[in-house]
Amino acid sequence: MNSASEAGNRADLTTLYKGLFLAAVAAFVAVPLLTTFLGGFKSLGELRSNPFGWPTAFEWQNYGDILFSRRYWELMRNSLVISGLSVVLTLIVASMAAFVFAHITFFGSRMLLSYITMGLLFPASTAILPLFIKVRDLGLLDTYLGVVLPQVAFSLAMSILLLRRFFKDLPEELLEAALVDGCSYLNFFRYVTLPLSRPILATVGTIAFVHSWNAYLLPLVMLNTDGLYPWPLGIMVYQGEFSAEWNLILAFITLTLMPTIILFVFAQKHIVAGLTAGAVKG
Repeated sequence: MNSASEAGNRADLTTLYKGLFLAAVAAFVAVPLLTTFLGGFKSLGELRSNPFGWPTAFEWQNYGDILFSRRYWELMRNSLVISGLSVVLTLIVASMAAFVFAHITFFGSRMLLSYITMGLLFPASTAILPLFIKVRDLGLLDTYLGVVLPQVAFSLAMSILLLRRFFKDLPEELLEAALVDGCSYLNFFRYVTLPLSRPILATVGTIAFVHSWNAYLLPLVMLNTDGLYPWPLGIMVYQGEFSAEWNLILAFITLTLMPTIILFVFAQKHIVAGLTAGAVKG
C-alpha cells in the first residue's frame, strides 16, 4: 500500500510540475502578445510612461485609423498573395519530392536527400547576394515571384523531411496492392497518399505560411515598389526620420498577426496530428 501511495504521489507531483511548466510557457508567449494588443489602445505618451500596464483610456481610433486605411488592406493583400503562392508551391514540390524519396529507390537517392537537407543549415540571409543576382537575371525583381521562389526554395528542406517521414509511415501494403492492380505511382500519390496525408499537409502549409507571412529581408531586397510591399515592410509607414508612432505600430502588428493566430486556432488539431504521426511505433 505504501509503495502504491508513493507512486501515486510521484505521479501527482509529475502532473503538477508539467502543469506549472506549461503555464510558464503559455505566460511567456501570451504576455508579449497581450502587451502588444493593449499598447495599440494607448496614446504615445501613455505608452512611454506605462508600457506594460492597462490603458487608462482606450484609444479606439488607433485601430480604426488602420482598419479604414487603404494602405493597410493593400499590404494585407500583398502578404496574402505572397504567402498563398509560397504555400501552394511548397506543398506541390515538397509532396512530390517526399513521395519519391519515401517509395522509390534510385541511384544516388540517399545522397540527394542528404544534399537537400543541408539546406536546413543555411538561412536565406547567408545567400541574399547570389539570390538577388539570380532573381535579377531571371527578370523577377520587383515582382511577387521574385519573393515567392526564394522562400519556397528555403522551405523545401524541412517540408520534404516532414512529408517523407509521414509518407513512409503509411501502410506499405496499400502501395503493393495498388501496384498489383495496375495503379501507377502518380495515381497512387494523387488518389491515396494525398487524401491520407491531410494532417501533415496542414502542418507543412501552416509552417510555410507563417514563415512567408513574417518574412522581412527577402521582400526588402527584392521589392522596390511600395504597392507590392507586404505587411512587415509596411511598418515603415509609421516610422519617421527622428521618431516612431509606437502605439500605431503595436496596433498594426496586432492586426497583422490575427490571420496567423486564426490559422493556428483552426489548424491546431491537424498540426498536432501531423507532427506526432509516426512518433510511436507498435
